[in-house]
Amino acid sequence: MPTPANRLSQFSESVIRGMTRLANRCGAINLSQGFPDFDPPEEILSALETATRGPHHQYAVTWGAPRFREALAQKISRNTGLSIDPDQHLVVTCGSTEAMMVAMMTACNPGDKVIVFSPFYENYAADAILSGAEPIYVTLNAPDFGYNPQELEAAFEQKPKAIIVCNPSNPTGKVFTPEELTHIITLAEKHDAYVITDEPYEHIVYPPHVHTYAASLPGAWERVITCNSLSKTYSITGWRLGYVLAPQEVIAQARKVHDFLTVGAAAPLQEAAVSGLELPDQYYSDLQDLYSRKREVFLGYLRQTGLPFTEPQGAYYVMVDISSLGFETDTQAAEWFARKVGVAGVPGSSFFREPEHRFIRFHFAKKEETLHAAGKRLLLLADKDWLKSNR
Repeated sequence: MPTPANRLSQFSESVIRGMTRLANRCGAINLSQGFPDFDPPEEILSALETATRGPHHQYAVTWGAPRFREALAQKISRNTGLSIDPDQHLVVTCGSTEAMMVAMMTACNPGDKVIVFSPFYENYAADAILSGAEPIYVTLNAPDFGYNPQELEAAFEQKPKAIIVCNPSNPTGKVFTPEELTHIITLAEKHDAYVITDEPYEHIVYPPHVHTYAASLPGAWERVITCNSLSKTYSITGWRLGYVLAPQEVIAQARKVHDFLTVGAAAPLQEAAVSGLELPDQYYSDLQDLYSRKREVFLGYLRQTGLPFTEPQGAYYVMVDISSLGFETDTQAAEWFARKVGVAGVPGSSFFREPEHRFIRFHFAKKEETLHAAGKRLLLLADKDWLKSNR
């Protein structure tokens, strides 16, 4: 039998999705894979019912249905101050996951180097490898997960073709400041590199932090490739609707990559999602308030456990330091949490290039009753007698 491609030996299947399967097997509350257990906005659900009875069951335009792209361009223009042309600046993809792959394959040739901040969302290293690119890792340092400017500058000296920036960050919840993004863009301009941003948590940011669209910064438009999705903003992770935003010259090439990867995103879902893109600004204020409450509920329980954690500035993930529990690895700890505590998280090592085993990532994109149930289980960690008998 012939052997599979060598590049596939450089990474594993998704650890995050693996923890979901473990949670399902042991009946644990799943705070590993970041999807809500509550419904999308009613406007989207009603529009979906209508779309399923309409003429939207065949292929849409490969790079996105015109009505969807028009609504998307209007929303992006309103948020960023940029003048977005729906016909020239957008490719609609099957989620931000495909958007990242399209961006990488559009930007990079085999053998190019790509800067990846560590910790990173697990897809990024795999995207680089599948694109034939070589990752250069730059550390985000706990507890605030800022980067060392000198380390980043040294990475750019290796002449990368691109840098990937997740903002707000998964898994750390870090929100990059305008000054940090400007520094990154200045280095990219100096070394003629693309800045590939992944921004699906754009509307889930906690005051006083504010999301900055990298593409909107002075001099940034020509080299920023923005990847994004509707999954987190509208609680429709299963719909797999994302997009790439970039200058016309880049999008012309990205369309080719997307066409031969997936042909196109689901036509009826694009039609239904237009109603979400047309929601008023109040929806996004309410969404921020909703997640602020969820964050406080969940962090309140974590404080009672006594375990250190990093308070997220954006997104809905928390990196919890479990080193005091005495496990040899975070993978052992994550499996123990699922089986014994009844709450599933993700071993932090799956996000780090470095040999880091201190953290488990939990998320709080759940109904408040779900978070209370998970929190009460986590309070077992404050009971020394329970810990002694269950370790």
